Amino acid sequence: MMASPLTHPPAPSPDGSLFDAYSDAVSTAVSAAHPAVVHIEVGGSRAPGGSGSGFFISPDGYLLTNSHVVHGARELRVFLADGQRLSADLVGDDPDTDLAVLRVSTHDIAHLQLADSSAVRPGQIAIAIGSPMGFQQTVTAGIVSGLGRSLRGASGRLIDNVIQTDAALNPGNSGGPLVNTRAEVIGVNTAIIRPAQGICFAIASNTVRWVAGLLIKEGRIRRSFIGVAGQTVPLLRKLIHHHRLAQETGVLVAGLEPDSPGMRAGLVEGDILLSLDGVSTPAVDALQKLLTSDRIGERAIVAFLRGVELRRHAIIPLETPGRA
Repeated sequence: MMASPLTHPPAPSPDGSLFDAYSDAVSTAVSAAHPAVVHIEVGGSRAPGGSGSGFFISPDGYLLTNSHVVHGARELRVFLADGQRLSADLVGDDPDTDLAVLRVSTHDIAHLQLADSSAVRPGQIAIAIGSPMGFQQTVTAGIVSGLGRSLRGASGRLIDNVIQTDAALNPGNSGGPLVNTRAEVIGVNTAIIRPAQGICFAIASNTVRWVAGLLIKEGRIRRSFIGVAGQTVPLLRKLIHHHRLAQETGVLVAGLEPDSPGMRAGLVEGDILLSLDGVSTPAVDALQKLLTSDRIGERAIVAFLRGVELRRHAIIPLETPGRA
C-alpha cells in the first residue's frame, strides 16, 4: 500500500493579513474612543426635539458637538457610553463653524485628544462614531477622501479646511468624532450630501481646537462686520485694464444695513468692493475671511469701483451682533 502524499495547509493570503490588520486597527481605536462619545437629546423652542452626537474633550466634563444640533435648545440631555444620563449646559455656540461646547457635572471622565489635522493625509483610515438615527455607539469606517474642502454653514459663511471622508454618516452622527487609528480626533462630523454616496464632511480638528478654546474662555467667537449684503460679480475687462487690477471679480454692494459701517463709510448700492486694507476681495467669502475680531473698531481702507471710477474710503468695522 502506497503512503499518501503529504499535504500542506494553504499559505496565508497576503490580502487576509491586510484585512486582519485593518480590522485590528479599527477595533482598537473604537475601544479606546467609545467611552468618550455621547448621545445628545435636545428639547428646544424651535422644534419638539432632536438628537445628535458629541464627545468629551476634557476630564472635567467639557464636550463638543455641532452648533446645528444644540442651537436654540432649552434642555440638553447627554447619554454616556456606560448608560448614565446627565443634564448639560451650553457653554458656547458658533454657527459660523457649526461647533458648540457643552458641559456636564462630572469629573475624571474619559475624553479624546485632538490631533493635528495639518498632518492628515488622503487615504488614511477615518473612523466615525456616533448615534445615527438614534442607534448609539454606531461605528463606520473608511478613508480620508479629500482635504481643504469648503462647506457653507447655516450662517452663510464658508467653513474652511473641511475634511471629506467616505465613512458613512447619517442624521444623528452630527457632532460625533472622526478619529484616526490612534483614537485621536481629526474632525467633527458635520454634514452629508444626501443624493451622493460616500461624500461626508468633518470640521478639521485644528479649527475645532481654536473655536473650542475661545468658546470655553469667552462663550462666543467675536467677528467684525461692515453691514454689506454682497454678491460676487465679474469686472468689466476694460476696467481691469484701465485700473490695472489683478483680479477679475469683486463684491457688488447689493444692500446696506442702516447706520452700518458701510453706510457710514459712504458706500452705496451698486459699488463693487475690490479690497480691504490692500487685500483683494474677489468674492464674498474672501471679504468675510478678512472681517476678523482684530478689525473691530479699527480703521481700514476699502477700495471699490463706482461706475468707472476707482475710489478708496476709510471704514471702521464693528463687532458682529450676537445671534439669539
